[in-house]
Amino acid sequence: MPSALIFSSFVASSRVGGLVQALAFGALGVEARLIPSVLFGRHPGNGAPGGGAVGPETYRGVIEGAQAQGALAADLILTGYFSLPEQVEMAAAAIDRARDAAARPIVLVDPILGDEGAGLYVKPEVEAAIRELLLPRADVLAPNLWELQRLTGARAVDAESARKAAKLLKKPVLVSSIPCGADQIGVLYVDKGAAWLACHARAVEVPKGTGDLLKALFAVGLIEAAPPQTALARAVGGLADAIEAAVAGGLQDLPVAVLADRFRSPASRVILSTVA
Repeated sequence: MPSALIFSSFVASSRVGGLVQALAFGALGVEARLIPSVLFGRHPGNGAPGGGAVGPETYRGVIEGAQAQGALAADLILTGYFSLPEQVEMAAAAIDRARDAAARPIVLVDPILGDEGAGLYVKPEVEAAIRELLLPRADVLAPNLWELQRLTGARAVDAESARKAAKLLKKPVLVSSIPCGADQIGVLYVDKGAAWLACHARAVEVPKGTGDLLKALFAVGLIEAAPPQTALARAVGGLADAIEAAVAGGLQDLPVAVLADRFRSPASRVILSTVA
C-alpha cells in the first residue's frame, strides 16, 4: 500500500490542511501520516480557533517518534502550513533523512505563504525558511497564483504569464487560482517544455480547504506515476466534484470520504488545454 507523510496543520473540526489531505489519501488507498504544525479546534476564518502552534521541542519529538515507527519511509512527502521557522528546519532535515533511505520519496512542497486579498499571512521568518530550505528540496512546487508572484517577483495574472513565472522556479510547478474567464477557474501545471491548464466552473461560495485537497489529489497521481496531464485533469475534476457536493448540500466543509469513487472518475466537466 503506498504511503504519504504530511507536514501541515491539524484542525479538528474543519476539513482543511493536513486533515483533509489525510482523509483524501485514505479514500484513495494511500496510507497517510500527519506531522501537525498547529493543533486548532476550528479554522481561524470561522473565529477563535482554540489550540495553537506545536512548539519546537514537541514538534521534534513527534518527528523522532514517527521516524522510529518507520514513517519517513514514505512514497511521498507533502509539506503545507508551518507556524514556526524551526518547524520548517526540522521538516527539511526529515526530508533529507528520508532521501538517505533506500526508498526515495517524491517531495511536493505547497509553499503556504498567503493569498490574494489576505496578503502574507505567515511570519516573515517562516517565509524565509520555506524559501531557503523547502524550495530547493522540492520535486514539485504547488503555489497559488499570489504565492507564485511572491516567490518569483514576476507578474502573473493569467495562464500565459503564470507559465512564464513558473519557469523561473526551474522545476515542475502546479499553480492554482488561475483565471479562465468570467465563470471558470483553473489550475496550471508547468514542467520543462510543457504546460497544461485545467479549467472548471467557478462556484460563488467555496468551502475552505480547496487548495489542500487539490494538492493531495494531484499527489496521488504522482505516486501512481500517472501522466501529468492525467493527474491534473483528475485532481481538478475531483476537486470540482467536492465543491459541487458541498455547495449542493449546504456544507461548510468539503466532503471527502463519500467521494472516493468520484475522485477516481470525476463527473465534473474539466477543460484541459496546453499553454504555449
